[in-house]
Amino acid sequence: MRRLMVTGGAGFIGSNFVRYMLEKYPEYFILVYDKLTYAGRLENLEDVAAKFAGRYAFVKGDICDAAAVEEAARTYAIDTIVNFAAETHVDRSLMEPGSFIQTDVYGTFVLLETAKRLGLERYHQISTDEVYGQVLTGRSKESDPLAPRSPYSASKASGDLMTLAYWESWQVPVTLTRGSNNIGPYQYPEKVVPLFTINALDDQPLPVYGDGLQMRDYQYVLDHCEGIDVVLHRGALGEIYNVGTGSEMPNLEMTQIVLETLGKPASLIQHVEDRAGHDRRYALDVSKLRALGWESRHTCAEAIEKTVRWYAENAWWWRPIKSGELYQAYYAQQYGKRLSEKAERR
Repeated sequence: MRRLMVTGGAGFIGSNFVRYMLEKYPEYFILVYDKLTYAGRLENLEDVAAKFAGRYAFVKGDICDAAAVEEAARTYAIDTIVNFAAETHVDRSLMEPGSFIQTDVYGTFVLLETAKRLGLERYHQISTDEVYGQVLTGRSKESDPLAPRSPYSASKASGDLMTLAYWESWQVPVTLTRGSNNIGPYQYPEKVVPLFTINALDDQPLPVYGDGLQMRDYQYVLDHCEGIDVVLHRGALGEIYNVGTGSEMPNLEMTQIVLETLGKPASLIQHVEDRAGHDRRYALDVSKLRALGWESRHTCAEAIEKTVRWYAENAWWWRPIKSGELYQAYYAQQYGKRLSEKAERR
């Protein structure tokens, strides 16, 4: 592994992974292949393009375009694909599930076919703890059955199964990681921690779904990147590895940490109508990855505080997004009615 094609590398986790790998491995070359949808932004990689010229390249493309994927892989002599490319937001999957099936299932198939046809050294699939469904007690192990409850998690579970099928059927050298809720720099601000942060900075309401007692493992993105790195270099082929802190907290506690970090009042919290099929709890058993020598460097609380500070210090990055028509339209569709109904009941 020396020449990596990182699909979805202009997105949140992908861009952090690209930066992490280029800094750690001076002999590595990385090609970012990204469609540049609303959450994939070249601004996420501006420093990478400047700092690692000669070891970094970018190709705009769709993972569902088989000819374009193969051409990029051949042109840059790629030996490894790491697939971050996905539609990722549960709320959006409830609005438009079709795009999730196309990208997360068919796109994964296209990448696996490319890996098989070109005889690549490794194909690594990035997945999510949501494929296990809600876990009311105990912790999800890699061998547990999948029980997705949203179009997003169902599409990711399908991609996982396709990845493992290519190992079993053709011995395509695959590995797979399932991460908990990632937070950190460059996360598109429709996701809960950056959304709550930038709303609090502007003294706007923080719309908490339902009672806010849903349990989540908030993992700092670079801890996740390091876990992927460990699996790529020390993980067994055909295996799945969970990546998370191994602990959880209620969403309401996360919200309070956001407000306390910024010195904002609790009065900004507004409980709104819950989303459909909202999973109450995710919890990962991460002992399999720990056995490879990996350990999360941040607790959930530390990850949240560090993330909040980044957004507070980098308004140049998120302010144009928040003020843009695309974000405003999404926010109005997702929260406008919920917040107005809450205001009317007061």
